[in-house]
Amino acid sequence: MFFKNNTDCTHSRITPEIESGYCPDCGKFIQNKWYLTRCSCCNVKRKTVIKQGKIQPAEKFCHNCGAKEFFVQPVRAIDFIDINYAVLVKEESANNSEATSQYWVEREPEPLKLLGFRTA
Repeated sequence: MFFKNNTDCTHSRITPEIESGYCPDCGKFIQNKWYLTRCSCCNVKRKTVIKQGKIQPAEKFCHNCGAKEFFVQPVRAIDFIDINYAVLVKEESANNSEATSQYWVEREPEPLKLLGFRTA
């Protein structure tokens, strides 16, 4: 068979501008996480790609110092400057809505306080 039947959801309807949400196609909770790669020697940002499921720089060597070593830095909020260097990973969260419960406490209504006017 030439074509593989791919049944995994790509979560294409979860857009990069939201931090997390439920995928409307498969119903799983998805978190958008951004990652950068930096040179271990000179700490310069390197263009990041995903190859064979691993986050790594696009080039083998740093364009600034020529070092091969790098480290992956998670980015909390993406800037417009970092968008050309970063890569987006859509991770399925282990939090199931069936396994968690939430509650809230309603406060008692406070008595109405009026301004103290004196009638003489």
